[in-house]
Amino acid sequence: MNAHAQEISYRPEGPQPLVRPVATGAAYPVEALGPLRAAVEAVQGMTQAPVAIPAASALAVASLAVQGFADVETLGGTRPLSLYLLTIAQSGERKSSCDAPLMAALRAYERDQAQARRDDVVAWQNRHALWKVERERILADAKRGRGEKRIVAEVDLRALGAEPAAPPSVDRTVTEPTYEGLTRLFAEGQPSLGIFSDEGGQFLGGFAMNADNRQKTLAALNDLWQGSPIRRTRAGEGAFTLYGRRLAVHLMAQPGVARAFMADPLAGDTGFLPRFLICEPPSAIGTRLHANARHDAHALEGFGRRLQSVLQTPLPMDPETRELHLRPLPLAREARELLVQFSDAIEVQQAPDGDLAHVTGYASKAAEQAARIAGTLTLWRDLHAPEVRARDMMDAITLAQFYLAEASRMAEAATVSAEIDKAERLRKWLVEAWPDLEILPGDILQRAPGRRLRDRQAVKKAISVLMEAGWLIPLENGAEVRGVRRKEAYRIVRG
Repeated sequence: MNAHAQEISYRPEGPQPLVRPVATGAAYPVEALGPLRAAVEAVQGMTQAPVAIPAASALAVASLAVQGFADVETLGGTRPLSLYLLTIAQSGERKSSCDAPLMAALRAYERDQAQARRDDVVAWQNRHALWKVERERILADAKRGRGEKRIVAEVDLRALGAEPAAPPSVDRTVTEPTYEGLTRLFAEGQPSLGIFSDEGGQFLGGFAMNADNRQKTLAALNDLWQGSPIRRTRAGEGAFTLYGRRLAVHLMAQPGVARAFMADPLAGDTGFLPRFLICEPPSAIGTRLHANARHDAHALEGFGRRLQSVLQTPLPMDPETRELHLRPLPLAREARELLVQFSDAIEVQQAPDGDLAHVTGYASKAAEQAARIAGTLTLWRDLHAPEVRARDMMDAITLAQFYLAEASRMAEAATVSAEIDKAERLRKWLVEAWPDLEILPGDILQRAPGRRLRDRQAVKKAISVLMEAGWLIPLENGAEVRGVRRKEAYRIVRG
């Protein structure tokens, strides 16, 4: 018997439960948040939550604020400044407490705009009523008359003009929209919107993401991330296309909900998930003592003032179609050189044997994510900045690297989890259903339940996991099992 087998055979503690080891993520690079750092640290000091949570909120809010003013230069052409973020944290991790102070100025702005809109709605209702009465009069005259009266009616209708449009919705954010609802809001409301939810499970598990609607919702959100027009055809409403719309997304979800969604092949195969900056920070629950809380009202007030200032700046859009006219935000020469170096380094690691071969969807978008983050940081600091400078690109690359590492870590954990699931299925069958004390690999291939253990490599990995946990003990080469000497056989530990 080899040394490894002997070590496993005589474990005094007996077989161990199967666990899903997940590598610990790197510390969040808060120093790379540039003009957002002070506010993020203020929220973290107040809540004592993992700093990655308020960091994601700040990035999402900043993206929502500035995405309607410019498109940033990337290595593949100009792209929206829109960021999609998914923050995974368990209940009690103070997600809402992190989000609320960074959203406060936006909520106040929406509230003030809604109050102002009430007066506009009253004025519109009066105009609309007068327009309707006049139109009905013209049509009545045309119906009673012929010839010249009909010609006069056509002239009067043209002079009357189109039906007065209702004042646009002032909402900048929604929590769980359907595809149709989001399209309607883009048509009738603001051209720059955000899907923000500190209970992201309501959206990920809601009507928009059910089996019937998921594919069209994912396709629409993919198009918006890319900056493509919104095209919709619906019976009774005809077809229409909306140009120049932008969407930022921040979903905060509990691990079970997030992982169930991430495991959906459609979410990955459509390229939806790789468009997200995903993070699952280690829990801070149990360490958040009141004595350690820190308060920095000045930093939060500064963040709120800056957000209000950007929101109060008129969006560059066509008054009729509400299409955004976005200026290009170029990269300074040094910034572009940094982005090229980062892109090339990531490309090399996507080779079949590279460190990022298992997350090519995320890795292939990392350079573009860096450019988007850099553009967001640039315009948050100065809405009229002429270009992205090297310092913001360096910070953005650091952040993009962090989020790519998180995606890699979670993908590896998902692979480990799948292997553990197969091993646990095998363990239960061996302990509860297999009649003998010894087992051969061929027995597993031929008789184990389910299709997951019909592959030799899958069986080999499952056996290895069970050996490591002490549920299987390898027998010496040539050991006799059921009257025949075997090259490979194992003894089952039950108990």
